[in-house]
Amino acid sequence: MKKQVKGIIGLGAVLLLLGGGYAALRLTDPDRKGTEDDEPSLIAVDDTESKGEGVLLISDNGEEATVSEAFVKNETDELHVIMLTEPTDTSAATYTLDGYQDLDMNTAVIGTLVNNGNGLTSLALIEENSESLERFGLAQPKATVEFTYESGTKRTLYIGDNAPSGSGVYVMTDESTSVYTVSASTLANYGKTLNEFVEKTVLEEPAEEDYPIIKSLKIEREDIDYDILIEYDELSDDEGYTGGTSATHVMVEPVDCYLTVERSSDITNGMFGLDAEDIYALHCQESDIAQAGLSEPFCKVTMSCDDGNVYVLLLSEIFTDDDGKHCYGMLEGGNVIYVLSPDDAKWVTVLPIDIASKIMIASYVWNVSELSVKCSSGDEESFHIALNDDSISISDAKAEDFTVTKNGKAFDTERYRKFYSFLVSTNAEEFALGEDIPDSEPMAALTYTDSYTGKTTTIDFYDYSSMKALIAVDGKSKFFCTKSYVNTLIENVKRINTGEDYKTTW
Repeated sequence: MKKQVKGIIGLGAVLLLLGGGYAALRLTDPDRKGTEDDEPSLIAVDDTESKGEGVLLISDNGEEATVSEAFVKNETDELHVIMLTEPTDTSAATYTLDGYQDLDMNTAVIGTLVNNGNGLTSLALIEENSESLERFGLAQPKATVEFTYESGTKRTLYIGDNAPSGSGVYVMTDESTSVYTVSASTLANYGKTLNEFVEKTVLEEPAEEDYPIIKSLKIEREDIDYDILIEYDELSDDEGYTGGTSATHVMVEPVDCYLTVERSSDITNGMFGLDAEDIYALHCQESDIAQAGLSEPFCKVTMSCDDGNVYVLLLSEIFTDDDGKHCYGMLEGGNVIYVLSPDDAKWVTVLPIDIASKIMIASYVWNVSELSVKCSSGDEESFHIALNDDSISISDAKAEDFTVTKNGKAFDTERYRKFYSFLVSTNAEEFALGEDIPDSEPMAALTYTDSYTGKTTTIDFYDYSSMKALIAVDGKSKFFCTKSYVNTLIENVKRINTGEDYKTTW
């Protein structure tokens, strides 16, 4: 290549570089008047980011020091941050908000209002001694933070718009009008509302070693004409008892029945650790409580624990907005009204059928000492089950340790066990709360005594419709089942003496 050509190319490269630098200088020229086509936010960061990085913006005259208090003013709130605990040799100071010491505040997040500003350093210097702060959102800052150090020194940080990169935000301090960028994530919490610093756990969940036994839980609700009462099943603590279900609680109102553990645990234990979606009112007044529909609550949940504590949760009716379905809730005697999801506050919608087990008989086969069955067909059998050796406890006994008699005569133990297995293997199909019991005689009736609990239970099966039978337990209507099940039961009673296999389908 000829020297002249090389020189032309080299000169062109120099002019290109100079032209780029000239353009950058023009963009930052304070004397240049803007046009309508200029974008104020497109400040030339490239020309300045080589200087001004790592500048200490907020400190006590360049020294590491402890902030005693801070005032944060943003677009929604004015927050006074005060020291909660003094710093020690092993831990930093902690902070809370003045006027809200009686509430459960998120002190970790509140602490960032001090710690993220104190010692703040810059990413870049954008414009020294700016005379056009409106371009950076600093003529009317998005947030103003005044720090007061223990020495009495006061420093102020002004927070403006986000830089075009998205990762930085424009700031300046009380020392000059020079504009810097700092990490946007570092200053994010200065734009939060007051409510965002309040813990949203309605009732804190105790540590495992301190978790109380929930003795009872009562649900009173306007849309149902009965209360739902759940009580702790004392037998769940008895290692020797092999009956019941895996749930630790039973329903006693509106019907006496077992619970399904996977569907009922959120009802019995869900008040502990209940988290809100949002805060409706802090330091709520009577007017706030009335406006939230809690002065006469739609739902009232009372949880009584064995440590003597009683918690009452008040819930409003469900309402719908653009974000979905919600309800208001507060602890009785509390001063915070929360916004809750009905998926978490399930007491506002739960019905007995949602949590109750449809198991009709839950006694362990060898816990039953007496069992009798009577059918409308005239078939009737009565069994007596006893241990061969009274010195053996029921909880330790095996099948071979029992003797079964039927109508006073010895009967095959295994054949009795198979008949009992048929009885307990079937669940009811529907609840029949409040149904009238027919005047007719039952199609079949079972009576059994659990020797472990000493309780005798009677189950009557009534002809209810062409397809259904009504099940009454101890004289109260409780379940529906298909009539074909009752017909199968009657058939199996006939087979007790024939040696035929029991029917297991219907």
